[in-house]
Amino acid sequence: QVQLVESGGGWVQAGDSLRLACAAFGRTRSSYAMGWFRQAPGKEREFVAAIRWSGGSTRYADSVKGRFTISRDNAKNTVYLQMNSLKPEDTAVYYCAAGPLAASTITAYEHWGQGTQVTVSS
Repeated sequence: QVQLVESGGGWVQAGDSLRLACAAFGRTRSSYAMGWFRQAPGKEREFVAAIRWSGGSTRYADSVKGRFTISRDNAKNTVYLQMNSLKPEDTAVYYCAAGPLAASTITAYEHWGQGTQVTVSS
């Protein structure tokens, strides 16, 4: 069993930065990829970023490229999402996920965290 715990969400103003963290507990596998998704009120959950656990290869949604950076600390079993130049449209619940592939699709991930709220005011 794998448990994912997100932290770092909060309320910020447009242009500010936040760093989210996702700690993985339990039977984590070195081959797991990690992803960040988000879901705004009334909208579907959407892909934000993903990283291969061992290789460091990353991918991003077009809406966050150049502003968000995903990284990982294998020694701490933790993945981070550095979010810069935040916009009101980034407001959402952000979810961490783990799975075999660093994919952009929800179904590629087997384990999910409970989510952390990010609110960006204009």
